[in-house]
Amino acid sequence: MYLGRILGSVVATIKVPSIMGVPLLVMQPLDEELRAVGQAIVVADGIGVGRGEIVFWEGGREAPLALAETWAPVDAAVVGIADSIGKVSQRRGRRRG
Repeated sequence: MYLGRILGSVVATIKVPSIMGVPLLVMQPLDEELRAVGQAIVVADGIGVGRGEIVFWEGGREAPLALAETWAPVDAAVVGIADSIGKVSQRRGRRRG
């Protein structure tokens, strides 16, 4: 899974039947520091996210599994909303007591 920020929506008047009713959104992929990575992409939204939200997304053949119709022709889909993001510090060695 990857992180991304929802930038807006896509209006599509004609879609294949398997994604009728599935919102398409413009999303900016992010790195672990929430910095933009690459170009914005279009993702299918099967959970109902809004503009500006930080989301988890999946790409490739796993993407349609996030939708009700798992044979949908999508390359990327939102799979969750990030409520908070924290960093785990790395420990440098073990303390022995």
